[in-house]
Amino acid sequence: MIKGYGVFCDADRYFYDTPHRIWAGSGASGTVGERDRVFDRAEWPAPEGWQRNRSGDWLALRPVEHRLPNQGWKIHVSSCLDNAESVLARVWDYCVERTVSFKFVPTRYLLHNRNAKYADRGGSGKFITVYPTDDQCASVAADLDALVGGEPGPYILSDLRWNAGPVHLRYGSFTRRHCYDEHGDPVPALENDEGVLVPDQRGPAFHVPEWVTVPDFLRPHLQARDAVDVTGLPYDIERALHFSNGGGVYAGRDRRTGEPVVLKEARPHAGLAADGADAVHRLAQERTALERLSGLACTPEVKDSFTLGEHHFLVMEFIHGKPLNSYFAHRHPLVEADPAPEVLREYGRWAMRLHGLVEEAIEAVHARGIVFNDLHLFNIMVSEDESSVVLLDFEVARDIGEGSRQTVANPGFVAPRGRRGFDVDLYALACLRLALFLPLTNVLAVDRSKARHLAEEAARVFPEAREFLELGVAEILRDPDGAAGAGASARKGRTSVSDEPGPYPPVEPGDWPRSRDSMVRAILASATPDREDRYFPGDITQFTTPGGGLSFGYGTAGVLYALAESGAARCPEAEQWLVRHSKEPDSGTPLGFFDGLSGLAWTLHRLGHRDASLALAELVMEQPWEGLGPGLHGGTAGIGLALDSLGTGIGESELHAGALRCAELAADGFLAAAPERRRAGLLHGGAGVALLCLRLYERTGDTALLDLADRTLRADLDRCVTSAFGTLQVDEGWRTMPYLGEGSVGVGIVLDDYLEHRSDEVFERARPGIVGAARSGFYAQPGLFRGLAGMVLYLSRTTAPGPGTEAAQVRRQIDALTRYAMRYRGHLAFPGEQLMRLSMDLSTGTAGCLLALAAAQSEQPARLPFLPPLRRTQNRPLPWSGTNE
Repeated sequence: MIKGYGVFCDADRYFYDTPHRIWAGSGASGTVGERDRVFDRAEWPAPEGWQRNRSGDWLALRPVEHRLPNQGWKIHVSSCLDNAESVLARVWDYCVERTVSFKFVPTRYLLHNRNAKYADRGGSGKFITVYPTDDQCASVAADLDALVGGEPGPYILSDLRWNAGPVHLRYGSFTRRHCYDEHGDPVPALENDEGVLVPDQRGPAFHVPEWVTVPDFLRPHLQARDAVDVTGLPYDIERALHFSNGGGVYAGRDRRTGEPVVLKEARPHAGLAADGADAVHRLAQERTALERLSGLACTPEVKDSFTLGEHHFLVMEFIHGKPLNSYFAHRHPLVEADPAPEVLREYGRWAMRLHGLVEEAIEAVHARGIVFNDLHLFNIMVSEDESSVVLLDFEVARDIGEGSRQTVANPGFVAPRGRRGFDVDLYALACLRLALFLPLTNVLAVDRSKARHLAEEAARVFPEAREFLELGVAEILRDPDGAAGAGASARKGRTSVSDEPGPYPPVEPGDWPRSRDSMVRAILASATPDREDRYFPGDITQFTTPGGGLSFGYGTAGVLYALAESGAARCPEAEQWLVRHSKEPDSGTPLGFFDGLSGLAWTLHRLGHRDASLALAELVMEQPWEGLGPGLHGGTAGIGLALDSLGTGIGESELHAGALRCAELAADGFLAAAPERRRAGLLHGGAGVALLCLRLYERTGDTALLDLADRTLRADLDRCVTSAFGTLQVDEGWRTMPYLGEGSVGVGIVLDDYLEHRSDEVFERARPGIVGAARSGFYAQPGLFRGLAGMVLYLSRTTAPGPGTEAAQVRRQIDALTRYAMRYRGHLAFPGEQLMRLSMDLSTGTAGCLLALAAAQSEQPARLPFLPPLRRTQNRPLPWSGTNE
């Protein structure tokens, strides 16, 4: 799981939404109880002569006549949930009395999120931020320490702690300024000693910019920080295995015996679980549980424990083997395009045998009176000979007598709220039955009744596992009182299975145009026209990037484009919303195509809003482009393509000139980078640069542009490797990627366009391997750029010869989208990134699936921007079995 997604699940049952909407009076539906309580001071009016402003997770207060410095030493104050009210009241009174600007997190829920186990480690612990001037900083820090010093609160990893805390300091930006990082992405900025904006580093370690001198008043605190080290321990720490906000997990070795060990770290007051327990409390729970389980072959032995500084450590037996999740990529037959029947049968036998071993392990743990409470694919270690398993990570394991609820869980295995005790583990074991065959159980967080459909889809491929899978479904849908769950239930003690009656899927994705009409109805039903941040729900990027809710990749612009390209009726209300919000885009909105202003300008022009489009294009032309990355997503390649298209549509030669300038910057920036630092693929790599060069060559006839396309495509192919199954994929060092956005298929889609103009033996040889990468039997997600929909679009467009692009093969991938199909108000919809919520956007969700399916129909196939349909191979049939509009 990408850690950032979990906190965007609480505000809405169906869609990712920003956590700060869970605030009384915010308009968010539902509450989360006491932990959602607003701090008293957050409801106070601004003091006389002050102004207050709500921004994201923060409530800021500033004297009206006071202007913040752009940057300097800022003060952060941390707290726990129980002392937050008191700490805030004292800091508030102090700052107001001395007219010092400050901001704070206004609710218990948001503070809990900042300190939660999978919170961003760089921002963790920050409850109050105080903005003194340079002259004030030493005295303000000392005064605040006198006021709240010694109050419990998490150590802020990005800062230098003052004495024993909770006061911390770091040098950083005070105001909202942006520059571009090494990848060309917009990030918060500082001004260096030469007056140049550079990234404000906000990682989980204290960092002082090289041009800044640490003031004398901070040196004693820096020395105290540096005095803590690991040299006196009897263990060598060899490598980090995992980090969370609660601490790290490390592989090490006992110096006295040479024995390999695992050291698990816990930070006090940090890494909170749902019940507020911190990492130190859970580490103690883990030791208690493991000591009760000592002697079992399926659990690790405790070796030692110690405290270093304030961090607690548990030393455990090192378990040899591989986690169960790693076997999917190497063993699961659906990573191939056409696995043999015997291969499928053999895998089915293996999966059921492994599940039996895990079940036996859980039974052994239960026999000692312990509930594991966190069973999932990553917490099961399989021995090298695959004959045994060991369960890992007992930090939320509890005695059966406590009857407590689950407080930490993997999203694909989290039990319904009504389950307690052994029932929690039985639910996870049932999810494991499905996940071993189709690891898509994250979607159960949206609709638990989807379990039956997942089992049916898995049984189509693995028929001998049908009964095994059906047992899992029965347990997943079972109510806590033991009855079989069949639908939504409000009776005491029961939890809802589904509020969406009807079959799965509501329409087969391949049933065009019925599937189009159903997806369009789902998209329109999800609209939130009264919101200022977005019109259609999508990825969390809507909230983590300025202007994300408007953008082509994740917001309104991309959805409107997909509706228009698929032949759906226009949505004038959404168009007007986009026009209105594009007039004054948020500060820091990127310039790029998929993430920013150039994509908005291009979309508005296509929709007929010429004046709004031209105004945005002029704004883009006025900005400096030199710091941008070269890519199509947010860099100069995407900007250049938008400007060139607008130049043709509007008749502005200046825009054509800007496009040529973008091509120069994109090609120079990409080719000048060291090969190991280049990204590959359509959105961020050489393929996007090549696409710009190809479109400009077609307009100008300048063969030098075709040569640049050749070089950048060749650089991307140099980053590709051939898998054991003969597929060509981008090698990212720790994984290989086949996808349209960041993988080999995105390279292949531009190779097809290049070969329309110039033959090349190397490029032709690469195409069959890329086609193979698009024919796999399983992808983790349905989305356009990181999932199956992108494969459908590519296979329906490519002119690559040979097996794999026939109508039947394209149809097979279209039919495979059924596995991910969800219901929204009775209509066809798809989950977004990480599968924990639905998405309607182009990059990750339903609009992208709509566009891909529309690209596979015959009369007027839809297209990705700047990638029009190519000349189809002679007499090539299309995958639709019915008629097309």
